[in-house]
Amino acid sequence: MSKQLVLMDHDGGVDDYLATMLLLTMDHIELLGVVVTPADCYVEPAVSATRKIIDLMGFSHIPVAESTVRGINPFPRLYRRDSFIVDHLPILNQQDTINTPLLTEPGQDFMVRMLREAPQPVMLMVTGPLTTVAVALEQAPDIEAKIEKIVWMGGALNVGGNVEKSLEAGQDGSAEWNVYWDAVSAAQVWQTQIEIIMCPLDLTNNVPVTSDIVYKMGKQRHYPVSDLAGQCYALVIPQDYYFWDVLATAYLGHPEFYQLREWETEIITTGVSQGRTKVVPSGRKIYAMDTVDKEAFYAYILQQWAR
Repeated sequence: MSKQLVLMDHDGGVDDYLATMLLLTMDHIELLGVVVTPADCYVEPAVSATRKIIDLMGFSHIPVAESTVRGINPFPRLYRRDSFIVDHLPILNQQDTINTPLLTEPGQDFMVRMLREAPQPVMLMVTGPLTTVAVALEQAPDIEAKIEKIVWMGGALNVGGNVEKSLEAGQDGSAEWNVYWDAVSAAQVWQTQIEIIMCPLDLTNNVPVTSDIVYKMGKQRHYPVSDLAGQCYALVIPQDYYFWDVLATAYLGHPEFYQLREWETEIITTGVSQGRTKVVPSGRKIYAMDTVDKEAFYAYILQQWAR
């Protein structure tokens, strides 16, 4: 049986690296490459950390490309600086050189090329904003036919967003950050016919990163991947942190853990609700991850990272 072709597009947050690590453990997946979108990060250390992680996991043939797109509403600097911390973790700096190639072409151009060259449709695993995808589609509308589906961590359907009103003046608290960074591009992707499976805050709010799960990673730290995952989660454990991107990515490994629900939606691009993914009659149909077997999910990531 041929492997599922996947192109990863992440935006350099702590959970983006962990999602990439999880994806690399899936034997039925062929990862064609990783695009780093400069959103929840400073892009240079984010690209560097990504390449070091791919080296650590033994997949140095997989190329990395830096997207040059820009969003509308920057992520807070406090969030973005985590990319520097991860890039400096000792476990990622045991070698003098990085073998995973960094391409000279922009990430959006790389996405176009890989989709055009792929022998079969490709799944896009997106754990950041949809801007790079939107720009690639704008540059090359023909690639829409080569995208099997988009699995995306983003949006909040029937719960509040995570863009805090106290930090973002003039907002009503309904937006999720991956949409809010560039709601216009998200709305452009909504205009396509591509199947979209969302992992919204409605689900991720119920799957927190707990001390218990981080301690369990510590107990298997003799495995380098578990050691790195535990270090990354230790960095964010003082915060209210959830399995955002990892929960979305685990769907590729075990879709049977999840129940999907269809919704009709639209992306709000202006005003106090800019960045909201709103449920509306006759809106764009998407699938959202509605429930998950939490214990099976927790056991799965511990198993996959025991290497």
